[in-house]
Amino acid sequence: MRGDLTIRKVKTASGATAVQVVRNEGKRRAIIKHVGSAHSESECDLLMAEAVKYAEAHRRQPYLLPEIHPPASSPQQHLDFSHAELVDVTHQFARTALLSAAKRCGLGALPELYLDFALMRIIEPASKLRTLELLQRYFNVRYAERTVYRLLPKLLAYQKEIETAAIQTARDALQESFSLVLYDVTTLYFESFKEYDFQKPGFSKDNKPQQPQIVIGLITTRSGFPVMHEVFEGNTFEGKTMLAVLHRFHERVGETKPVIVADAGMLSKDNMQQLEADGYRYIVGARLASTASAFIDTIYTELPRTNQAPRRFSYSSGVKNASVICEFSEARYKKDKREFDKQVKRAFQLLERNEAGRRAKFVKKSQEKNKPFVFDTALQAKAEKLLGIKGYVTNIPEIELPSADVVAYYRDLWHVEQAFRMSKSDLKARPIFHYTQEAIRAHMLVCFMALMMGKYLEIKTDRSLRQIRDELWQVQEANIYDERTGELHTVSMNTSKLANNSILKFLNHELPH
Repeated sequence: MRGDLTIRKVKTASGATAVQVVRNEGKRRAIIKHVGSAHSESECDLLMAEAVKYAEAHRRQPYLLPEIHPPASSPQQHLDFSHAELVDVTHQFARTALLSAAKRCGLGALPELYLDFALMRIIEPASKLRTLELLQRYFNVRYAERTVYRLLPKLLAYQKEIETAAIQTARDALQESFSLVLYDVTTLYFESFKEYDFQKPGFSKDNKPQQPQIVIGLITTRSGFPVMHEVFEGNTFEGKTMLAVLHRFHERVGETKPVIVADAGMLSKDNMQQLEADGYRYIVGARLASTASAFIDTIYTELPRTNQAPRRFSYSSGVKNASVICEFSEARYKKDKREFDKQVKRAFQLLERNEAGRRAKFVKKSQEKNKPFVFDTALQAKAEKLLGIKGYVTNIPEIELPSADVVAYYRDLWHVEQAFRMSKSDLKARPIFHYTQEAIRAHMLVCFMALMMGKYLEIKTDRSLRQIRDELWQVQEANIYDERTGELHTVSMNTSKLANNSILKFLNHELPH
């Protein structure tokens, strides 16, 4: 190879062959360009041809900033800015940091393509083709389009390995205990009204009941770190998802069965009976409004109106060992009262127009012909007695877990809800460009990996994912072309000036300075 640019092939941990254009600097080699990673001889030949073409085109390209990286043969050479050209600006620091987070989450043995697609969900979520463009633009990382379409579906073969890594990371790196886990579900809809085998209309948490969707079940630790997920058909009742994911989680963990914390959507007689029969303990949100009037009267009479003073009630629900814990909150009362007053006012406005309205809580059909709708006074009285009161159902006796602790554990549920918000907003997990079940599951597994990496960094740095992304993007590298010598140089920002960068502080032993 003419000049000091050479091409090398390097075996990666995943077994792929990385093709790189490098420059020899004495005993040191500087990577000028990562051309790509090959998984077959034919792919390697294509990458080698591309590398040769690149090296020949840049063999006379110079060191743009010789005062920073002076060639050994001419230490007194100075940069002539009239012959220097900025080729591009990259963000290798961000990629290095996120790959480091992936390794710390136990994902380092996976093919790098999967890790790059996962980290791009954090940096800038996009379609597969757009992701390929951004990987090249931001990091000078190239993958052949056909390689992506061939390898992404094969990610499903690594699901057990990925979830095992998540469990080990939670246990070892984050010091989490699996004595208690959080479970929740969400829905992801498609911009289509065409129903597929897997994407079906169902109860939508996005208020898109007519559009096909999928249902996602997620288990996290108390801090919100994801350890297991499952994808279900769009018309699956959310209460039926929990047991399937829970049993798989327990098989993987192999410890004492954890306490399950879930919201009221998981509360069904069948679910609680099955959890009890399988030896699980649970804490789920109670639907107090749907309980008997006599039970509501008991709560209203006996529950102290002292802020956060829970009381346990026996309730004949047909489920062995189940009891209901109720707690009054002044802040909740004020919020509930405002909503209650608005609903009452709206009900009377609708009745004046002889309309039922949509989701009008206190309007019901009348038996009178000239008066189609009437105000539901019984429901109003029932709802008013529950203002400011939150209920929880558990099969854990008071002697084992005091009521105050039951309430505290349930409040941790916001962590899994926040994980879903992160997936939908920051990672843009909605698989709008996928239609087959295999492609959807692979896409959601990429999002699960991104969620692992993002939550790990959030927990370790005490920063939000948005703040982390902003801090990563502060550091840039300039690739500069010297027309006199034909050399291409990469000049990195001096990261020592970023004293307040929490990501740099956390990963300072693994990142370039």
